[in-house]
Amino acid sequence: MVPAFIGVGAVTAIAASPASSASSASSASGAAAQVGDPAHGQTLYGPNCSTCHGAGLGGGIGPPLHPIKNLGDTKDPLDPNYLRETIVNGKSGLAGYATMPPKGGHPELTDQDVNDLVAYIIQQNKIKGPVPLSGEELARSTVTWVTVGVLAMLVLTYLLARYNMRWVARKNVRYRR
Repeated sequence: MVPAFIGVGAVTAIAASPASSASSASSASGAAAQVGDPAHGQTLYGPNCSTCHGAGLGGGIGPPLHPIKNLGDTKDPLDPNYLRETIVNGKSGLAGYATMPPKGGHPELTDQDVNDLVAYIIQQNKIKGPVPLSGEELARSTVTWVTVGVLAMLVLTYLLARYNMRWVARKNVRYRR
């Protein structure tokens, strides 16, 4: 899976020249946006953001970032300027989520690191296909399927025990005669 992310990041970096990226970003946000490197953003995301937003960007303490959840304080949650401002300045608990400290509590992040994180989040939201389960959804799914498995094993054990008892009873009747 990691080689796929690196491959997507490399293809995106090669296909998008800085001039075209800047023009598409500025047209999307209405203002000139700085260009970031999504591959570097991915390496930054793991140790800095995944604790609150989940390893697969599915959310947790913080809101999901893929698909990104609109917290109601913007029209476009994928606006690079909005994302940059949110990361740099933090966000007080909106929509029932915990408060995000400035730079996620990592003051060592540079402006370029923030731009790389923004590019990574935007890139991930452009990828179509199945979205990984959040931690909460994964836990619920696991508990559900383990419960179904245990119940199925109990039913099977009961049925086999009933069959076995009938077989023993039949053999016992033959020996009594």
